[in-house]
Amino acid sequence: MVLATFIFFTGLVALITFVMTKNDDHGSSTGYFLGGRTLTAGFIAGSLMLTNLSTEQLVGLNGAAFRDGFSVMAWEVVAVIALVLMALFFLPRFLKSGITTVPQFLEVRFDEQTRIITTFIFVIAYAGLLLPIILYTGAKGLNGMLELQTLTGIETESGQLWFTVWLVGLIGSVYAIYGGLRTVAVSDTINGFGLLVGGIMITIFGLNLISDEGIFKALALMQEANPEKMNSIGGPSQSVPFSTLFTGVLLLNLFYWCTNQQIIQRTFGASNLAEGQKGVLMAGGLKLLGPLILVLPGLIAFHLYGDSIKADDAYGHLVRNALPKPMVGFFAAVMVGAILSSFNSALNSVSTLFSLGIYKKLVNRGASDDKVVVVSKRFGWIVALIAMSVAPLLAGQDSIFGYLQKMNGMYFIPIFSVVLLGILNRRVPAVAAKLALVLGFILIALGYFVPAFSGLVTRMHEFHFLGAVFGLLILLMLVMTSLRPRAEAWVHEHSGDVDITPWPHAHKVGAILIVCVLAIYVVFADFSVLA
Repeated sequence: MVLATFIFFTGLVALITFVMTKNDDHGSSTGYFLGGRTLTAGFIAGSLMLTNLSTEQLVGLNGAAFRDGFSVMAWEVVAVIALVLMALFFLPRFLKSGITTVPQFLEVRFDEQTRIITTFIFVIAYAGLLLPIILYTGAKGLNGMLELQTLTGIETESGQLWFTVWLVGLIGSVYAIYGGLRTVAVSDTINGFGLLVGGIMITIFGLNLISDEGIFKALALMQEANPEKMNSIGGPSQSVPFSTLFTGVLLLNLFYWCTNQQIIQRTFGASNLAEGQKGVLMAGGLKLLGPLILVLPGLIAFHLYGDSIKADDAYGHLVRNALPKPMVGFFAAVMVGAILSSFNSALNSVSTLFSLGIYKKLVNRGASDDKVVVVSKRFGWIVALIAMSVAPLLAGQDSIFGYLQKMNGMYFIPIFSVVLLGILNRRVPAVAAKLALVLGFILIALGYFVPAFSGLVTRMHEFHFLGAVFGLLILLMLVMTSLRPRAEAWVHEHSGDVDITPWPHAHKVGAILIVCVLAIYVVFADFSVLA
């Protein structure tokens, strides 16, 4: 029954996506990479949400909650603030430029070399870090839900891991490489609805395992048994101390939601600025539900199973035990959709970055649209095969979510600092941006991997370290600007590709979302842990 429902729902999503996108333009750059600039608010919001709500979140963040408690919700609710800034500040400027990639914006603002450096950083980070983690966490979650030993006959855990990684990776590659951005966005939206419904159902069924007297009674029992786990304020010894919300956690969220190619590429495909802003803010509203799906199940699993299971196994274990058997198959299909969504989006983005930012800039400047798309597909297959080979080797990490956030800092912080200051200060020269990109990456790598520096990072907390590097890069660029400013102030010209008339209610909706974030913190706060 579990396998039957899994196959049915997975096939249904594929069929609907094919029917809706079979007549799309997949041959031109605009059609393949930007969905023909036809994406409306619903598709943008759905695709943003499901690209984010993948297994590194479902498995990893619930695992972090299992270990550290409710304070890890910071990754969800602080994201709302970042989405508001994306809608109101960054998106109007990106769409005004008519760009396809973030490195392309840096070429518009600085020069071609800045674009090439940023493109290389993105490609290396996505291929070597992000894609393998998506596949690894997806395989871990599915193995926990579907009991693959029974279904496949593979007895070893490592064998099951390799099988699942390659199965999901091959399916995801077909979606991303042959479908383009609109195919990814449509399948994301369909799966996103299933994920929201299924995720909330898991929370409800899990609470029912704790108490059959209703969800509020179950929450009260959780609060009574482990009050320290239900606090929104992280203590100094936890993975997200409260003070880091204002340094590394905020900066990582700002990069992720405002300048991360994998995430924001679907906003570049908006039919106009108003639709883009509505979609981004709609995603912000949905992110307020994040703690229910990505944090509370981890807390439920801790209450039910304690230390008898590993943190990153908590989510799959809860799904298998809480949901009725037919629903396990449905949610496993949704989980595959979530894995495919993030994998598709990252693979689509890395192919876009390579073909437009490296191949057409360095290898074949006169390449036609058709040739660029063909090269993009071939490179996508190479990256996919590398990711599928690396993913199983990640087994053994203490916290895969913590590992992801730590490694992300190496490229998140330098790129975000350059994009932000490039927008705010029109005299920053290209040489300052290039130096900040390279130096930032080197400094963070030294802090993570060289013993002489890593002790300092440990003492100040790695997220404060990222904040310090960010401040240093901003200061460096400002000093270089004062010594050798750009000859003429940069003029941000409108490309004319997109109507940039803003949504009239954007600021009001953004303010409401930020108030909701503050309210969530206040309701669940116990500041005594900071004493």
